[in-house]
Amino acid sequence: MKRHTELGEIEVFDSHMHFFSHNFFRMLAAQSPALKESGDPVSKIGEITGLQMPPEDPRELAKVWIDQLDRNEVARALLMASLPNDEESIAAAVSAFPERIFGGFFFNPLQANAVERAKHAFDALGLRMICLFPAMHGFSVGDNETVKAVAELVQERAGTAIFVHCGALSVGIRAKLGLPSKFDLRLSNPLEVHKLASEFPKVNFVIPHFGAGFWRETLMAAELCQNIFIDTSSSNRWVNYEAAELNIRRVFERTLAVVGPHRLLFGTDSSFFPRGWNSEIFGIQVDALARLGVISADASMIFGGNLSRLLAID
Repeated sequence: MKRHTELGEIEVFDSHMHFFSHNFFRMLAAQSPALKESGDPVSKIGEITGLQMPPEDPRELAKVWIDQLDRNEVARALLMASLPNDEESIAAAVSAFPERIFGGFFFNPLQANAVERAKHAFDALGLRMICLFPAMHGFSVGDNETVKAVAELVQERAGTAIFVHCGALSVGIRAKLGLPSKFDLRLSNPLEVHKLASEFPKVNFVIPHFGAGFWRETLMAAELCQNIFIDTSSSNRWVNYEAAELNIRRVFERTLAVVGPHRLLFGTDSSFFPRGWNSEIFGIQVDALARLGVISADASMIFGGNLSRLLAID
């Protein structure tokens, strides 16, 4: 499936989408004293947030996402379970559409039996991307021994990678539900990823959102470590933190100059319904790259080829 764009015919492979399963919302509700008392806490979340709640069967939610991908001419997507312990949900989606959906999972290395859980997610569930949120869970990517043990697992498994969220972090649905977000942004510097990536040069790492405010540090880490990829997802509102005026075209221009097109991964950060797949992000990024005169071959890598190579997909 290819999509016609200003950049030519490209096969789109979205590298960053969230699988907000029924179990995801159930686990969120369990964190709220008020929602725990509700007879139907998931439906209550829908009432509070205005979001469309997913079906209980994750395979049915997978079909909803496939319909979205088809409608927007997106060939494949990497969807991630968005709370630790929801690996089974995304695995069900992958098993339902193994040629279209590839799975990632939130991972907290401070949980009990963490390494065994990671091994199970890779080997038994067939997931490809382990997603670390150090600011959320309170650990150092560069110095945590469990993270290093997981890096060894990834090193032994072709087609797998480590995603590390860096920079600004906010979870809108937590705010809507009145849930605390005690994140420690001191732990979210891409230079921590550089430390780990330099120790494990055969492991591929992904830093999303151009570093989400740590753009300079992301470019430094990626230039020094050829195993660091950068994903382009979200609205990238972090540009407002920069001292000089900045826009997404300029971000792409400088990133391409430093890193090149071979390690950029297009993503949208799509997550909830009724919005569905965020076509606006796609349009903004296509326009920015077209204005820069990016050639079709490089665009094809950014919008899908690089992720296919990263995950060893034919």
